[in-house]
Amino acid sequence: MQELVEYLVKAIVDAPEAVQVTAVDRGQAIIYEVSVDPEDLGRVIGRHGRTAEALRAIVKAAGKKHEQLSSVEILS
Repeated sequence: MQELVEYLVKAIVDAPEAVQVTAVDRGQAIIYEVSVDPEDLGRVIGRHGRTAEALRAIVKAAGKKHEQLSSVEILS
């Protein structure tokens, strides 16, 4: 799943080499923390957060397929 998040974020940003995805286990949920270049932060969040919400929806749906709660957190 971490590879999926990394692949999706790298497709969005201008500096894919700066993308870092870390999986944090929080009990029953896994949070994927995404760190990008500061200039790409707006691209990952999107207008009114639409891109970030779409990314979270994809990860949540993929997590349900594997019977785990998953979410994405974008770090600044």
